[in-house]
Formats: sequence, C-alpha cells, structure tokens
Amino acid sequence: MTSNAFFERIKTQYSNQLPFVAFRKPNALKISSFLQNTNDLFFAEDYSEKGFVFAPFDDSEKTVLIPTEFSEQLETVFEFSEDITSAEAITSASELDKAFHINLVKQGVEAIKNNKFKKVVLSRKEAVSLSEENPLQIYKNLLKTYKSAYVYCWFHPKVGLWLGATPETLIKIEGKRFSIMALAGTQNYKGNLEVLWQDKELQEQQFVTDFILDNLNPLAESIKTSDVETVKAGNLVHLKTMISAQLKASVSLQTVVHALHPTPAVCGLPKLSAKEFILENENYNREFYTGFLGELNAETTIAPRSGRRNIENRAYSISRKSTQLYVNLRCMQLKNQEAILYVGGGITINSNPEKEWLETVSKSLVIKSVI
Repeated sequence: MTSNAFFERIKTQYSNQLPFVAFRKPNALKISSFLQNTNDLFFAEDYSEKGFVFAPFDDSEKTVLIPTEFSEQLETVFEFSEDITSAEAITSASELDKAFHINLVKQGVEAIKNNKFKKVVLSRKEAVSLSEENPLQIYKNLLKTYKSAYVYCWFHPKVGLWLGATPETLIKIEGKRFSIMALAGTQNYKGNLEVLWQDKELQEQQFVTDFILDNLNPLAESIKTSDVETVKAGNLVHLKTMISAQLKASVSLQTVVHALHPTPAVCGLPKLSAKEFILENENYNREFYTGFLGELNAETTIAPRSGRRNIENRAYSISRKSTQLYVNLRCMQLKNQEAILYVGGGITINSNPEKEWLETVSKSLVIKSVI
C-alpha cells in the first residue's frame, strides 16, 4: 500500500470517529496499523487476546484493546529524505507550575530520607496551543525525527487521541523467550556518547535493573544481563541495560506484565509506596502516560534453518505468538486544540529539585519540536 493511500485511510478512520492505531518499530521503515470496524470499547481481560493494547499508568485500571478480530490491518513503507529541524521552543509552563514541581521534588526527596521509598518518578503535564489539531502531520513529524523510537498515533472516540515516540521497551516475548529493557538516567545529548554519568543517575539505573531481576527470578530461568550502555533518544541520552530470559512453562504473560508494570523507571521503588505517593501528590491524572502499549499475541512465522538434513522441511515454518510492549514515554494527548505534554524524571536521595525541573523542560522541548 502506498504511504499516501495509507494515511488517507487513517484520515478517513479518524473522520468517522472509529478507533485506530498506527505504529512503527524502532529503526524500521514499515508502519503498521489496526483499524477497528466498530466504535465499541474493548478491554484485555487476561492477556490471552490478540490485538493492540493501550494500558494506563495505574495498573488497577483496565487495559484498552483494539482486537485483531474486529480490525483491518494495513501496512506501508514511509520513507523520507531528511529529518525535520527541531524548532527552538520556549517552555509555556508558568512560574506557578515551576514552583509546584520543585516543591513536589522536595517532598519526594524528604520522603526518601524518611525511608518511605528509595526512588520515585515525579512528573507534570503542560498544555501547548495548536492552531490546527492535525494528528497525522504531527505523527509524520515524529516519524521523521525519531527513527530509533517506537512511534505511534492511537485513537479511540471514547478514550482520546494520543501520540508518542518512546525510547523504552517494556517487554518483548516470542514463544517463551523474552527480553526487557532497563532504561533510566537522563542528560542532554552533546554530540557524542562519551558521557560522564553522576552517581545519582547510575544509582537510578541500577534500581531499575535490580527491580526487574528481583521480579523475574520466580518467573523465569536462564536470565542474562548485558553491560550498561549509553543510548541516544532524540536530543537526550540515557543509561540502558538489556535483560533476557526464558519464561517458566507455568507462567502467563499477564503474570509477567503485572510483576513489572509500572517499573521503577516510571514509578519508583518499592513500587507500591512510590505509586501511592505519586497518586496522592502529583495533583493530576497521568492517564496513559507511563503506561504501556503494543501488539499482543501477534502471529509471527519463523522459517526453519536451511541445511542438507532438512531440505524437505524448508517448505514448513514455525508459527509463534509474539508480544512487543513499549512504555508510553515522550508522549502527548491532543484535546480541544491543545497538545497536552507529559514529562517527568526519577528522584533519588541525591536529586536537586532545580535540576529536576530543568530536566522536565529539556524533555518537553523534545516533543514540542514536532508540533
């Protein structure tokens, strides 16, 4: 399908107020989509369903599902000659917003000193006026700008319209083999990846890695952990560790997701006390920011290895279920001709409230450059 025909079809779906999602995986050219043929609101009950899931930060709330069985699936290749240039955007946050966030971080640090938790991720939202609410143009800008991110546009008339370019995988599972990313720590990108990381950022990333390993131990075997590396995402760099493992035969996908989400990268550690602090003190509803999204139980076909011994088997292939879920970061919600941006940062005992505020400003500029 040509990209023009693809985007026209998405435009028609949106005009008809029918649910859809369009998404492109990191470092890929292919854009895939689910176009639901009714405006019904479906939910994932036990993660045995097939389709595309969109889950909120608060794991006590339901996960929205665009089911494969009620959707048309389209694909296209979106090629472009050059990146769009990042605009110099000025934060539209008020002094009141700044004061509130700095005070929130101070409260978080105080709670850490009082042993309520070791880390908490604190965030804020910021509204930017749009002269025209054109989600597909913003989506194309995201595609052009963030080639190494998972870039999506998601809509349901009963839920809302969201777009994002997230650098973070929650989990990838194929059969019983899976991998997870531990991503934390943030600095501005200054032309190379030879970055000097402070103890605060190294500790923050180690918290995420330790949490994942502790929660995986009862559920998996053959666990392997990569070295920590610095990775670029837009105009920012982060610390990343990859963890891979084999799921135990009796363990379900739902059990793994519930054990991990929300991770310390978006919530804190210990999870329950950090989440409670967030829900009580952030003073707004994150909704789907820091939730997760992606394909659930997609059928993937794996060709057998070629060789003399299995020439006669080459015509056969193995079909496996594949699930790829991404953490909903670097995202926005379009509503009433406004783009509502969501930004946050990890707070530890060594956090500086003023610097944490500036980190959220840097992150907001990443998204503002495409509006």
